[in-house]
Amino acid sequence: MSSAAALYTNEVLSLATSLATWPLSDNLPLTGSARAPTCGSTIELGVALDAGHRIARIGLRARACAIGQAAAAIFAGAATGQSAQDLATAQAAIERWLEGGADPDWPGFAAITAARAYPARHGAILLPWRAALVALDQPG
Repeated sequence: MSSAAALYTNEVLSLATSLATWPLSDNLPLTGSARAPTCGSTIELGVALDAGHRIARIGLRARACAIGQAAAAIFAGAATGQSAQDLATAQAAIERWLEGGADPDWPGFAAITAARAYPARHGAILLPWRAALVALDQPG
C-alpha cells in the first residue's frame, strides 16, 4: 500500500464527502474562516448558539484536501453542544497531538491519525477549530 493510500483511506474519503450534511447557510449568525498557509486550504464556518452560548447549529464549506475535509466533518459531527472554551481546549490538544502528544479527546479523530506523519496536512486538520473560535469570538 502506498503512503498516499494509507493516508487517504476509505474512511477518510467517506468523511470528506459527508460534509454535505452541514451546508453553510446565511441563517447562521456567527461566522468565521481560517486558512492553512502551508497548503492554502480554507474553511468557512457558520454557527448558531443556544442560550448557554454553546453551538446549536453548524454549517461549513471547506476548500481543502481530503484530510482537511475529513477533519471538518469530524469537527462538525461533534461540535453541537461545544462552548468556545471546549473548542479552545480541543484545539490545544490537537496541536499537542500533532507534535507527538497523546490522542485528542474528540469523537472520530482516530480516522485521521495517519495524517500526523504528514506535516503539510497539519494546518488543514486545525482549520475547523480555528474558524469556529473566530466565529465564537464575535459579539452575538
